[in-house]
Amino acid sequence: MRISRISVILAGAVLAAILLPAQANPPKTGPSTGGTPGSTLGSTTGSTPGMPATIPAAPGANTNPTVYAGGAYFFGRVAMQDGSAPPVLVVIERVCSGVARAQAYTNSSGSFSFQVGLTQDMLPDSTVDRASSGTGSQGAKSGNLPNTCDLRASLAGYRSDVVSLSSRRNVDDPNVGTITLHPLQKVQGLTTSATSALAPKDARKAFDKGLEAVKKSRADDAQMDFMKATELYPRYAAAWLELGRIYEQREDLFLARNAYRRAIAADSNFVNPYERLYLLSVKERKWAEAAATTDRVMRLNPYDFPESVYYNAVANLELGKLDAAEKSAREALAMGTAERNPKVYYVLGVTLANKQDAKGAAEYLRTYLQSDKVADRDKVTRLLAEVEKQGAATVALKAKP
Repeated sequence: MRISRISVILAGAVLAAILLPAQANPPKTGPSTGGTPGSTLGSTTGSTPGMPATIPAAPGANTNPTVYAGGAYFFGRVAMQDGSAPPVLVVIERVCSGVARAQAYTNSSGSFSFQVGLTQDMLPDSTVDRASSGTGSQGAKSGNLPNTCDLRASLAGYRSDVVSLSSRRNVDDPNVGTITLHPLQKVQGLTTSATSALAPKDARKAFDKGLEAVKKSRADDAQMDFMKATELYPRYAAAWLELGRIYEQREDLFLARNAYRRAIAADSNFVNPYERLYLLSVKERKWAEAAATTDRVMRLNPYDFPESVYYNAVANLELGKLDAAEKSAREALAMGTAERNPKVYYVLGVTLANKQDAKGAAEYLRTYLQSDKVADRDKVTRLLAEVEKQGAATVALKAKP
C-alpha cells in the first residue's frame, strides 16, 4: 500500500507555507561577519587586564529577580564535556539578531553572571571581531531582551551549547544552567576572512567607516565606503560581504549575489558569503543552487552554520532527493537544531511520508505539532491524519492472509 497522492500534494502545500517564511533578511540594525549562534567567532581566553571574572548583581539586590534597574540579570556555569571547569577563563556572549556582544568572563570554577545594559558590559579585546560585537544591547534599558537573543560561551577550538533567551520572561529564573563546550573537529571554513589582515590601511579605514554607517542606518554612505574598500583592495572578502548585504537589503539581488561571489573568490574558506547565497536561493526557490551551496557549507563548517544542514534537507526534499533529505534532516536533529528550529521535525516527517514510511512520518509530525512555533497547525494536523490513515491501511493490508 503506497501513501496516496493526496498526502504528497498536501505535504507540498504545507511545505511552501511553513518553510519559506523562515527565510531571514539581512540585518538592518548592524553588520555582522559572524556565523550562526554557537560559533567561536571572537573567541578569547579571558586575559583582558582588569576585567572581572563575573559581573556582579546590582548592590544590595538578591539574585532571585531577573530584572534590576539596569536590565535583565542572568547567571550560570560553563563546563567541558566531562563536567569539569574550563582550563581557562571563557567569554560569555549574548547574540541578538546575529550580533554578538561579550557580557562576562567565567571564574576559575566556570561560573558567570551578568546584568544586561550595565556600563560594565565588556569592551571586546583585540581578538573580538569589531563587526560582530556591535550594539547587541537593544532593549536593555527596559529590562527586555530582543526577541532573537541567545547566550553562548566562546572559546577557541570548542563549540558551545546555545541557550535561547527568546522565550524568557522577566519573572523567569535567572539561572540559565550549564553551558557545555564541545571539542570542535578541525574545519576548513572560517567565520572571519584571512584576507582582512592583509588589507592596506586606507582600505581598512574605508571598511570601518562603512560599518559605522550601517550602524547609523546610512546605507548610501555604507555602500560607498564598502565599494571604496574593495576598489583599494579587491581581495577584501569582508568588505564584499558587507557590500552584498547592502544590495540585498535594497532588494538588488543580482548585485548582492555578485558581491557574495566576489567575496568567495577572494577567500574560498570564508563561509559567511556562502550562507547569504544559499539563503537567497531558498528565498527565490532555486533549490538546485540551495542544495549545492548548503552542501559546500556543510563540508566547510557545519558547526558554526548548523542551519545549512536544515536548508540542505529542505532543498533536497524539494528536488525529490529523499535519501539526501532524510540524511541531512537526521543530521540536523543530531546537532540539536530542532531546539531552535522545530521545523526540522516537519521536514523529516514529510520526507518519510514521501518514502512511504507512514509510521516514521507520523512520529515526527506529532513531535512537530507539540511545538508552540507551528506556523500552520490546521494543515499539518490534516497531513498527520492522512499519514496515520495510510499507515493504518498498510497495517491492515499486511494482516490479511
